[in-house]
Amino acid sequence: MHNLGQTRSSQQHNHLLLTPDAFVRAPLPGMKSCTAIVHAGPALGARFTQYTAEFEAGGELADTLVQRFLFVMEGAVRLEVEGKRNDLSARGYAYLPQGLAHHVSASKASRVAVIEKPYQALASIDPPRAVISNEDAIPSHALDNDSDLQVKCLLPEAMSFDFAVNTMVYQPGAALSMVEIHVMEHGLMMLEGGGIYRLGDSWYPVKAGDFIWMGPWCPQWFGALGKVPAKYLIYKDWNRHPVAGCEP
Repeated sequence: MHNLGQTRSSQQHNHLLLTPDAFVRAPLPGMKSCTAIVHAGPALGARFTQYTAEFEAGGELADTLVQRFLFVMEGAVRLEVEGKRNDLSARGYAYLPQGLAHHVSASKASRVAVIEKPYQALASIDPPRAVISNEDAIPSHALDNDSDLQVKCLLPEAMSFDFAVNTMVYQPGAALSMVEIHVMEHGLMMLEGGGIYRLGDSWYPVKAGDFIWMGPWCPQWFGALGKVPAKYLIYKDWNRHPVAGCEP
């Protein structure tokens, strides 16, 4: 049945809620048997690009000139880097530094969250090395001492990294302890469950499959609803002075 123009999706000046009913798929240059759902990018005002890559079996991801983060949401992919083959199954992930040659192909039909961003170098610190792991291998910790809200930091906290990617799991009824307003922007993919997200002055029901972009200083808050935990994958720029990268 036609939805008669209705959608939960909403774009505002400082945030975007993009729901699956509004997704548009298109290949990016260099992709083979693979399409992209671009969720956020410079055209939106974001300083990073995030998309879901949907692979057919044997599909390949395009090369990139910037640093790249991959998180396997469904299926399995093969990552070849520095002469070594790495098989990433569901919840497997990889960080690939800017300029590192690599190849990504799908072992079977797969969905992968992809984050790409130009690297902001620091003169006194060497750039980071590749990271290849699985979320299951990362210990979790409680946010603000709330055991019902668990965080896993997928990348090292070293100053060499200019962004962070975490997973956060909320037990039903758990919520952030405050409305956050900060200089960092976010890209957020709902992986499981759902709840209510406050973005700016609006309140949105959200569920697995939704994507959210939050611009700098966008008021933000989340509370989990339902009978199962809510989980999301969240990006933020990190470890850099706010003036870094600004034009003189």
